[in-house]
Amino acid sequence: MALKCVYTDLDGTLLGRGGSLFRDAEGEFSSMQARGLEACHRAGVEVVIMSGRREAQVMEDARLIGQSSYIYEAGCAVVIDGETTVLTGETMPDGEATLFEQIESRGIPELLFGRFEGRLEHHSPWHTGRVHSHLFRGEVDVEEANRVLEEAGHSDLRLLDNGAIRTSMPGLEVAHAYHLVPKLVSKANAVASHMRAREYEPQECIGVGDSVEDLEVAGAVSRFFVVANGPRRDPGLREALAGYENVTVTEGSMGDGFYEAIVSTLARRD
Repeated sequence: MALKCVYTDLDGTLLGRGGSLFRDAEGEFSSMQARGLEACHRAGVEVVIMSGRREAQVMEDARLIGQSSYIYEAGCAVVIDGETTVLTGETMPDGEATLFEQIESRGIPELLFGRFEGRLEHHSPWHTGRVHSHLFRGEVDVEEANRVLEEAGHSDLRLLDNGAIRTSMPGLEVAHAYHLVPKLVSKANAVASHMRAREYEPQECIGVGDSVEDLEVAGAVSRFFVVANGPRRDPGLREALAGYENVTVTEGSMGDGFYEAIVSTLARRD
């Protein structure tokens, strides 16, 4: 069956060092990402960004690569041809305050910062301008954090691990990005929503990413590719790979891995 759609993470996957479309994992100039996108264009394959970034950033990146669909704030919403669908379940804005503002007013960030003092903080400056979720960085046990939320009466929310980042924190060897989102939110759920809207079959879609949260998309598509830098930096991702039978770890990192996922898939389906 022909490939119709590629769902790809941005940072650490489609984008190279420094969040650049034209840099590889070492920061050298690279055209591999552009070549992968060109291969998709020539084959009539849609490319959908699935990112934890706020909408303004993701929208511009989607426009830059010539695509009209994108997923932002870790799956809180999907945009298809200019139409936005919010995927936060029963946890919705109340008309006066955004979900971001509601979560903040409940004191939930401070609760987590207090429980994980020195190991969790706002992922500044990218934590601002968000509508549906909060963005943190640090190194915490996600299961423990979600128990803290539940015990404090905030079971409508959960913390997601969006993978290792290059931004450092004092006392931490490798910091991760974390998203505090409504409980039903995930990139996998947003991918499934887009697939239904486009009437794509799982066999017609693949995913590419570098984190545990990205990996959940493997359950919605025919094949998922983890770029090599992901498991190399994140032991938790290495462990999680064992739970999936349709996942391939690429030889290349970041954009090289994205290109590898595209051309290997197209070659198998020619």
